[in-house]
Amino acid sequence: MAFLSSLIDTSDTLLLGRKTAEGIIDFWKNEAETNPAHPFAKKIAAIQKVVFTQTLDASTWSNTRLAKGNLAHEIANLKAQDGKDILVFGGADFVSALIKENLIDEFHLIINPTAMSNGMTIFHAADGIQKYSPIASKLYPGGKTVLSFIPKRE
Repeated sequence: MAFLSSLIDTSDTLLLGRKTAEGIIDFWKNEAETNPAHPFAKKIAAIQKVVFTQTLDASTWSNTRLAKGNLAHEIANLKAQDGKDILVFGGADFVSALIKENLIDEFHLIINPTAMSNGMTIFHAADGIQKYSPIASKLYPGGKTVLSFIPKRE
């Protein structure tokens, strides 16, 4: 959690796909309200969130707006604004769409020593071979490892 907390400190916008948003926003909002000493919960509840959706018509979450337009255009508009970094928490489909459009500037892959059987990948929509340059790796207590990369753009 220390790594995610440090990422939020460098960011002022959090991008989410609809499915991920529905799974985490209410959880962290409730955690921030019931456990005010939880620093990550406070940060994620407070950060501006942009939920990419084609099905929702309104958001009931504070500090949240819906993005319903073209993904690349919406991201370009966000990147053109002044501010801190833009952070993405996403499910495989949402992140895969961002990868396909070359919209991610830096990857932080969190390896958790837990096996899950869904077999989902964020790279399933990528066209051809994607190359990345490693920029950092760090092992955290409990066995989580963060591997950080930037895309090689040619």
